[in-house]
Amino acid sequence: MHIGILSRNRKLYSTRRLIEAAEERGHTARVVDTLRCYMNIASHRPSIHYKGEEIEPFDAIVPRIGASVTFYGCAVLRQFEMMSTYVLNDSVSITRSRDKLRSLQLLSRKGLGLPITGFAHSPDDIPDLITMVKGAPLVIKLLEGTQGIGVVLAETNQAAESVIQAFMGMKANIMVQEYIKEAKGADVRCLVIGDKVVAAMKRQALEGEFRSNLHRGGSASVIRITPEERSTAIRAAKAMGLRVAGVDLLRSNHGPVIMEVNSSPGLQGIETATGKDIAGQIIDYMAKNGVTPRKAPPKPKG
Repeated sequence: MHIGILSRNRKLYSTRRLIEAAEERGHTARVVDTLRCYMNIASHRPSIHYKGEEIEPFDAIVPRIGASVTFYGCAVLRQFEMMSTYVLNDSVSITRSRDKLRSLQLLSRKGLGLPITGFAHSPDDIPDLITMVKGAPLVIKLLEGTQGIGVVLAETNQAAESVIQAFMGMKANIMVQEYIKEAKGADVRCLVIGDKVVAAMKRQALEGEFRSNLHRGGSASVIRITPEERSTAIRAAKAMGLRVAGVDLLRSNHGPVIMEVNSSPGLQGIETATGKDIAGQIIDYMAKNGVTPRKAPPKPKG
């Protein structure tokens, strides 16, 4: 196969590992900067240009689209879809997963476990919103936040009201969630490829911190998940329409609850914690699932 990797930085761990895994298996891979792609949207022959010339045909595209470039990245990905190129995760699925509120609504429709979540527009509704999620302590999240940024734990109802009012005053879209105290600052990241959880790790927050993101200083360790957690992760990825996903779960008193479904899960933490070749499994999955390599893959440029 000749594989295109949509990524802004070829030096990132996940991007490097995907290139290595592809080349180890005899494929070619080219990193394409998402924001340097530009499109000719024509009825009969849609095309993508890159750094001054039409881009060569790819057998498959692996999107590694950062949250800050979701809109443009998904537009580029849609163009590859219009050109009948196989994409690992399609533009609709990525857009779904990046919208925190929409993704929770879709997961709720499928009957999957979620923290009680409230969403409101008017400051007049804040007291009932707080009551709706069982009161403080509670978690307030910016809908546009990533990697734990824009997530606040409010210890009292008064503090929660003040923070929500401040966010609303800034015209920021937020949601309010019950705090799963029994999780003790830990969550479980399940890496789903196709219809299997191929790896799982426990992420533990630093002492005094409730956000377990590795970017916030959390630690990772290998963990054995339950059949219910495995089923929940697979169903969550399927509900989003994602072939590859990182599903973050909390262990609550009433079973696993989903915090987030990530469409571009980082590979460094989970490969380091589990010792598994996740990048290789992603490439193998593409090779086995409907990608027909071209007779003579073009030599990648740059």
